[in-house]
Amino acid sequence: MTRSQLEHAIRAACDVSGDTELWVFGSQAILGQFPNAPESLRASIEVDVQPKNLPERTDAIDGSLGELSLFNQTHGFYVHGISIESAKLPNGWEDRTVSVRDPLSTQNNTGWCVEAHDLAASKLAAYREKDREFVRLLLMENMIDATSLKLRIKALQIEEPQMDRLLYWLEITMGELADNWP
Repeated sequence: MTRSQLEHAIRAACDVSGDTELWVFGSQAILGQFPNAPESLRASIEVDVQPKNLPERTDAIDGSLGELSLFNQTHGFYVHGISIESAKLPNGWEDRTVSVRDPLSTQNNTGWCVEAHDLAASKLAAYREKDREFVRLLLMENMIDATSLKLRIKALQIEEPQMDRLLYWLEITMGELADNWP
């Protein structure tokens, strides 16, 4: 996915939902803060969104722009309308979002993209292999730092054993990265 495709997704999802603002989360939210993110971080062909002011219109987005839709077939990517509550995000994430808005490409609609450290903490909370690899790449590319990520992990509303596992993963991963990089 590219930044222009993200902007197209924001425009289309706002048109379908009737809202002028969206929460953008999931891996492609990285394009808000890093428009030229490495290709390895832009591999997904889906954008996860929820209308900010009209969350009840989330399903309309998925129905019109979702996987296997005409939009997906035409553009090669799709917009997944899904509740932002499906993601575990650190406390205060709303105040750190990155705005994607342009008079032309988003038609003045705004996609509020989850900030990179919040996104990384959320991905680790899911703890799937692809999510851990995504966070590892963010660390390797110096797009996030371990100290801030540790604070965001601690701001997740998760049980202590899970938090301990995430902090341990971060410690081990940083050690591995230090061993492999001069």
